[in-house]
Amino acid sequence: MQLKFTTLCILSFLLTGCLDNKAQVKGKLNLPAYEELIASVEKQRLVFQKAYNESDESDRSEIEEKAGSYLLEKITGDFFDQWYGTEWDFNGTTRTPRKGKIACGYFITTVLSDAGFKIPRTKWAQQASEYYITRMTSEVKRFSNQTPESMKTYFLKQTDGLFVVGLDSHVGFVYKYGDEVTFTHASYYDPKIGVQTEELTGENPFAKSAYRVVGRILNKEMVRKWILGEAWSE
Repeated sequence: MQLKFTTLCILSFLLTGCLDNKAQVKGKLNLPAYEELIASVEKQRLVFQKAYNESDESDRSEIEEKAGSYLLEKITGDFFDQWYGTEWDFNGTTRTPRKGKIACGYFITTVLSDAGFKIPRTKWAQQASEYYITRMTSEVKRFSNQTPESMKTYFLKQTDGLFVVGLDSHVGFVYKYGDEVTFTHASYYDPKIGVQTEELTGENPFAKSAYRVVGRILNKEMVRKWILGEAWSE
């Protein structure tokens, strides 16, 4: 028990200062190299994995919760910041932020893959978004002909977290934190700006779509697979 307690304390220490969640609406200056970000997240994943393997079932839930909070912060903070300003292109497949161009589906699968999820990045990016949303999570809702305002009301009633939302012909992340709901995507409305965060309402694909499939990600099973390095099937 002492070993498990110590392991959890170490995790708490490593995460101190990391979990100040907030909506990210613009990039940061002097960002570290993207490769360094990927390496640091992988290093932290291995810390979680070691703690998870050394713990019993009662402690693993706490580790999963801490890992989920860590991933939420990293994706909506550091990863989004890195990708802001990367140009959109229908055939874009770049893996380097702000170099080359990226399509909306590839933006989703690249961020998740680089954050350490063992997903089939290329195969999923080439599918309709509902295909991989339903493989990542069972927490899926479908909406037809809803106004963007009613969709915002729906998200505001949800607990804080990250969603992947498939649209008529587009896909992006929706991040709900407190009374803020934002849409982060590789935008074909502004291809030269590309990856950006916007409100749900306004001139953007989320607001104009007639169909929306919403999947909450970073749930317990998804986080567990990340911790253990388990791969998703195609």
